[in-house]
Amino acid sequence: MVHTLVREVMLLNEHVAELDKLIEARFRDHRHFDVITSMPGLGTILGAEFLASTGGDMTIFGTPARLAAFGGVAPVPRDSGKISGNLRRPQRYNRRLQRVLYTSALFSIRKSEESRRFYDRKRAEGKRHTQAVLALALARRRVNVLWALLRDERCYELTPPTALTA
Repeated sequence: MVHTLVREVMLLNEHVAELDKLIEARFRDHRHFDVITSMPGLGTILGAEFLASTGGDMTIFGTPARLAAFGGVAPVPRDSGKISGNLRRPQRYNRRLQRVLYTSALFSIRKSEESRRFYDRKRAEGKRHTQAVLALALARRRVNVLWALLRDERCYELTPPTALTA
């Protein structure tokens, strides 16, 4: 019985590996492959999941704030009467996109020194781990950067290009 279950699990693992290869091959053909994978923390599988979650067309969102709201990484106001400034996590958002943004932010903390400094600063401000990574900090900031990269169709660079002054 155990041997049969082990064989089935091994077979399923092989199928998953084959699917990952097919997803990667399909994603490599996408025109934004180089742009998305240039960002620290976004590899081929997470990049493909990002495209699948957003539909691959950023124009339907209009702004990076709308994309962040769709992914659940932008806080929404919970004001009432004279009370203002209360922010909370949204209840309606795309959970697959949020998982992609959260996971890529976690990977970027390990891979990118700039992301690590930003995370450490938010933790020093008293944010919990999840808040520092997702709610108000790193994932939201990464949405803005990814949006700009896709808009300008350029790859991620540690130091942004300087604007030409007239």
